Amino acid sequence: MAEEKHHHHLFHHKKEGEDFQPAADGGVDTYGYSTETVVTATGNGGEYERITKEEKHHKHKEHLGEMGAVAAGAFALYEKHEAKKDPEHAHKHKIEEEVAAAAAVGAGGFVFHEHHEKKQDHKEAKEASGEKKHHHFG
Repeated sequence: MAEEKHHHHLFHHKKEGEDFQPAADGGVDTYGYSTETVVTATGNGGEYERITKEEKHHKHKEHLGEMGAVAAGAFALYEKHEAKKDPEHAHKHKIEEEVAAAAAVGAGGFVFHEHHEKKQDHKEAKEASGEKKHHHFG
């Protein structure tokens, strides 16, 4: 029995053996999409794309920092509970609770820093894209 390969694509589902054929006149391809090239006016050698990529990178790092802060905070609460539950090793648990609390505060500071960097990159991306600021009063 011969196995059939099924290719799963998110957008263009085409039958086996059917190839993409662009229109010769630069009009519309077989899927109904325009084949014309769209040129964006960045004018500064891809600066906008670089800045938006940086912005996404800072956003990702901000989210990782948030998760770290939540995890450290949860561990601090766990150690606080363990200190009450295990009086024989309470001192050890209190130290671990303090270390985890300090890590949570540090992660919070990191999140604050990355949020600021993301906002700064967003502002730079707006400027690089050539958006004009509208002054309505003056």
